[in-house]
Amino acid sequence: MFRNQYDTDVTTWSPQGRLFQVEYAMEAVKQGSACVGLRSRTHAVLAAVNKPASELSSYQRKVFRVADHAGVALAGLTADGRVLSRFLRNECINHSFVYEAPLPVSRLALRLADKAQVCTQRSWKRPYGVGLLVAGLDESGAHLYYNCPSGNYFEYQAFAIGSRSQAAKTFLERRFQGYDDYTPEQLVRDALSAVKETLQGEKLSGSNCTVAIVGRKDDGTVEPFEVIGTARVQELIDSMEMEVAEQAPPPEAAAASSSMQEEGERGSDDAAAPMDI
Repeated sequence: MFRNQYDTDVTTWSPQGRLFQVEYAMEAVKQGSACVGLRSRTHAVLAAVNKPASELSSYQRKVFRVADHAGVALAGLTADGRVLSRFLRNECINHSFVYEAPLPVSRLALRLADKAQVCTQRSWKRPYGVGLLVAGLDESGAHLYYNCPSGNYFEYQAFAIGSRSQAAKTFLERRFQGYDDYTPEQLVRDALSAVKETLQGEKLSGSNCTVAIVGRKDDGTVEPFEVIGTARVQELIDSMEMEVAEQAPPPEAAAASSSMQEEGERGSDDAAAPMDI
C-alpha cells in the first residue's frame, strides 16, 4: 500500500495510524527559516532569521506583535502564520475588552492549539503549515510556548524551530539551566548566538535577523513587546565578535605553542625509539 493512497485527505488514516497531511505540515515547519525563543523569570526573547525569496526582494516578517504582553515568531508558511497571528491578536483584544485584563499566555497558546487541531479533523480543511513560538508575560512571569501544526503545544525554557534548528538546540541545551537569572541583554546575546549556529556560510548581521523582547522591569512596570532596532542588534553582534576576538590567543602565541608541541612529540618519539623491537 502506497502513501499516496492515504495523503489525499487529512481525515484518512493510514494502516500504520498516521495522518500524512499533518506530517507534511510539520515538515513545512522544518523547512522554514530558523526561529529561536528563550526566557528568564522576567523576560522572554524571540529571534528569527530573515531570508528573502530572491536577491531582488525583501524578506517576509517572521516576528509579529500580538499584544503589549505577547508576540510570536514563526517558521513555515508565512501566510498561515500571518493569519494565525491576526487570530491571536483578536483573541487578546476580545479578552481585554470583556475582562479588562490581558489574556494569560497559557490560555493564548491553548486557543491557538485548539484552532490548529480543528484542521486535523475536517476533510475540507488542511493543517496550518507553520509552527509558532509564543512568548509573553503575565502575572506568573515570562513564558515560552511552541505550537505545533498537529495541535500540540509545549512550554519551554528555550527552544528553536525551523531549518538547521538542531544546532541552535544543542547550543541552548548547554546553557538553559542558568536562563532564569539572566538579564535581558544576556538573553538577547544568547538568542543571537543560537541564531548564528543555524546560519550556514552566512555572516550574522542586524539585517538578516530579527530580535524582539518582552518583560517586566525591576520596579514592576511592563516592557511592551518590542522589536529591537537593526542598529542596536548590529551593536550587540559587533560587541560579541570583539569579545570572541579578545578571548582568542594571538597568532604568535598559537604558533609558538604548536611548535613547542611538535618538538615535544619529536622528543618523545626519539626517547621511545630504542625500546622498539
